[in-house]
Amino acid sequence: MENDGASLSHLGISIFRDAHEIILPMTESNNNCKAGILLINLGTPDSPAPRDVKRYLKEFLSDPRVVEMPRVLWWPILNGVILNIRPRRSARAYAKIWNEEGSPLLVHTLAQADALQQLMGNEITVVAAMRYGKPSISNGLRKLQSAGCQRILVFPLYPQYSATTTASAFDAVVSELQRQRVIPELRLLNQYYDDPGYIQALAQSISTYQERQGKPDKLLFSYHGLPQRYADAGDPYALQCEETSRALAKALNLNDSEWLHTYQSRMGREPWLSPATSDSLRELAAKGCGHVQIICPGFSADCLETLEEIAMENREVFLQAGGKKYEYIPCLNASDAHMQVLEQLARRYLGGWL
Repeated sequence: MENDGASLSHLGISIFRDAHEIILPMTESNNNCKAGILLINLGTPDSPAPRDVKRYLKEFLSDPRVVEMPRVLWWPILNGVILNIRPRRSARAYAKIWNEEGSPLLVHTLAQADALQQLMGNEITVVAAMRYGKPSISNGLRKLQSAGCQRILVFPLYPQYSATTTASAFDAVVSELQRQRVIPELRLLNQYYDDPGYIQALAQSISTYQERQGKPDKLLFSYHGLPQRYADAGDPYALQCEETSRALAKALNLNDSEWLHTYQSRMGREPWLSPATSDSLRELAAKGCGHVQIICPGFSADCLETLEEIAMENREVFLQAGGKKYEYIPCLNASDAHMQVLEQLARRYLGGWL
């Protein structure tokens, strides 16, 4: 795929797989085309009410990128079982983290888009969108095109690439543009799991937290899990998560006994990526580890999974297993350090368009 940019240039599409690739404007006549950035995150229901959660879950779990199962087998399970049970349970979880401003993920993502807009200046238009729920990718693309953007950088806020997240976001963008006669030029940012700026921002966030709270017996780097068969089929997500953890441990000068790499959100009976975060916490407590801190380097913004599952549920798991002190280190969200990273990435991938 090294020649993706060249081979697709006649379609105006450039796929960036490395931060060092720069594709220059195709013709001088295009130099004055306005560029925009579509920041994409996963999504959120409109409210913590069961009906809104059900609508969101149906859209999310209907995505064939998320659940790789023949539709004839999956539809009865989804519509006959999951959507009749899970919405109420998930709604209770959302209610725990919902605040006056709304969904934390939406609040943080909109703040990131506003901050990035300020950093990029008037030459670039920045719009936030959600893969599932609102504001939709369709709405985001319309806003950019209404602003006169003929070139769009699709920027999924997933540091590690997975077909279930990054590729799904690209699918949604292309699906929307298939309905249009004139499409903009596109660049697709695949990943930034090992970007030095991102690693340094995470490391600094951890160090700052530990300056206030002290260092733990064990620091956990926990990532969203995937079925093992996805990785076996070639999804690079797990390998990239491992690289992020190793880079972070190195930046923090940690030895192997001071940190642990785990995966959260395991579902169903089939094997998932391991070790599981909850199982690891029980084992650590059983072995006498009294103090753990945990951070989720695969999330650009705090959401249900980090605020309810990691910060609340897993805290109870650790303490009930005999642990003494459990602390969650927040995501980077719209912090200055994080926004500088996103700006640098955006400018790098917009090379030749500015």
